[in-house]
Amino acid sequence: MRMALIQQHATRDKEDNITRGIKALEEAASRGAQLVAYGELAFDFFLPQHPASSESLRSAEPIPGPTTELFSEKAKELGVVIVLNLFERAGERTYDTSPVIDADGKIAGKTRMIHIIEAPCFHEQGYYSPGDLGAGVFDTAAGRIGVAICYDRHFPEYMRALALKGAELVVVPQAGAVGEWAPGIFEAELQVAAFQNGYFTALVNRVGKEDCVTFAGQSFVTDPEGRIIAQAPEGEDYILYADIDFGLLKKCFARRYFLLDRRPDIYEAL
Repeated sequence: MRMALIQQHATRDKEDNITRGIKALEEAASRGAQLVAYGELAFDFFLPQHPASSESLRSAEPIPGPTTELFSEKAKELGVVIVLNLFERAGERTYDTSPVIDADGKIAGKTRMIHIIEAPCFHEQGYYSPGDLGAGVFDTAAGRIGVAICYDRHFPEYMRALALKGAELVVVPQAGAVGEWAPGIFEAELQVAAFQNGYFTALVNRVGKEDCVTFAGQSFVTDPEGRIIAQAPEGEDYILYADIDFGLLKKCFARRYFLLDRRPDIYEAL
C-alpha cells in the first residue's frame, strides 16, 4: 500500500490552505497513493498558539461539514482514503478531531484527541474538550487505520489500545515545533511504539513559521520492527511517500510474541 503524507505550511487564508492541500492530494493520487494524510489543523493558521477567544472558537466546524464534504468528493473521485484533522464543533463543545474518509467518500469514523496540553504557544485546553470517542481504529480500503492525534502519541496506554483494536497503521497528525524536543526523540518514541505494538506508524507534521512557533516538518514513517523507512525534510512543504507491506505485520516481534504474552491480570493487580 502506498501512502502519502502532506507536509504543508498554513496561512490565515483557509481557502488557500485547502486549495494547496487539494492540489497535493491530486498529485499524490496520480503517483499511486492509496492513503493520504494531513497534519494537525492542516488548513488553519495554528489557533492554539494564542489563548482561545470567542472569535477563534467560531472557526470550529461540524463533522460532517463543509471541509469533510469537499474531501469526501475528492476521495470518491480519486479512489483514495484520506485522514484529515479539523477543529470540530459538536453542540456547545469543540474538539481536535481526525475524520477518516474511505475511498468511497464515506466517513469511516472519527477520532477526537483525548489528552489536552496547556503550554506556551500551545494553549489547547481553551480550545478542545477531551475526546470522548476512545482510541479510533477504522476499516478502510487502505487497511485497518488507527489515529493518535499529536499529544495522544505520548501515552503508551493509548498506543497499546490501538494495537489491541487491531490497527495495522497508526496515523499521527502532529503540530510539532522546531526545538520542542531533543533531536531524534519523537522518531524514537514512535519507533518503540511500532516495535512494541506491531503496526506501522506515520507521523505527518505541520511546517513553517507562525506567530510564536515554527513548525518543523520532518514527517516520517516507521515499520513494525521500529525502523524509519521514509522521512521528509525539515522546514519545507513536501509530499512524503512510503510503500508499506502489511505482510510484515504477521512476522514482527510484537505479533509473534509481545501481544500474545501479555499478562493484563497481573498489571491490574499491581
